[in-house]
Amino acid sequence: MITAPTCTPGCCGALYVTVRREGERVVWDGWENTGDITAVPMDFHFDAGQYDAELRRAAADRGWEEPVDTVARLLAEILTGSGWFERWGCVLTDVSPRREELGVPEELMDPEGVDVDFHHVSGTGERQAFYRYELYVLPGLPAEEQARRLADHILADDPRRTAEVRYG
Repeated sequence: MITAPTCTPGCCGALYVTVRREGERVVWDGWENTGDITAVPMDFHFDAGQYDAELRRAAADRGWEEPVDTVARLLAEILTGSGWFERWGCVLTDVSPRREELGVPEELMDPEGVDVDFHHVSGTGERQAFYRYELYVLPGLPAEEQARRLADHILADDPRRTAEVRYG
C-alpha cells in the first residue's frame, strides 16, 4: 500500500503496487486501486543501482521532520537498542508521533507528543496485556534532549508498572 485516506483503506480505498527486483531492474506493477476512482498508473521500471541510491538518499533526508517526528524517531532508536522491553518479557510494537488533529476542538485534543506501544508476552492460555505511554513533547527543547528525557522515564522502572494498560 503506497497511499491511504485519512480514515481507513477499508472505508475509502487505497492504492497498492507490487515492487520486485528482476536482475538489474526494479519493477513496480500489479497496481490496484480500491477507492471510488479505479484508475491506476502504468508500470514503472528503474535501474536497480539508481533505485538503491535513491532509497539511501531518501532514508537519510530528515528535512521533512517536524520536532515531534524527530523526538519519536530518536526515542525509537534508543528504546530499540536498549533491550529494555525484552528484559521485562515485553515487545516494543510502535513509537509514533502524536499531532494535533484537524477539526477536533482544542478542549478535546491531546498536546503533541509521542505514543509508545508495547505488549507483554504471555504464556499459553494467558491473555496478552497491551500498554501505552502517552508522552508529551515540550516546545523549544532540543529533540535529542527530549528523546533522552523520555527514554530515561521509561527505562527507570518495569514498563508494565509505569505505562497505561490499554487492554489485556
